[in-house]
Amino acid sequence: MGILSWIIFGLIAGIIAKVIMPGKDGGGFIMTTVLGIVGAFVGGWIGAFFGLGSIGTFSLGSMVTAVVGALLVLFIYRQIKK
Repeated sequence: MGILSWIIFGLIAGIIAKVIMPGKDGGGFIMTTVLGIVGAFVGGWIGAFFGLGSIGTFSLGSMVTAVVGALLVLFIYRQIKK
């Protein structure tokens, strides 16, 4: 159940990141979902590295770091796509 929870958490983070950083990315909803999931893991890892939270716990801090991670992954994806 933990992996499914992180996928849903990443989906929400991806949607929030897409709202904050709108634009055409290609791939639509599926790509937003994948980038959100990857971003949630990246944000969780970065947050744990800097002591802003721990991987595996759900909190407001986890959501913030997941959204920041999703924004970072979305930005990198757009730069590579150009």
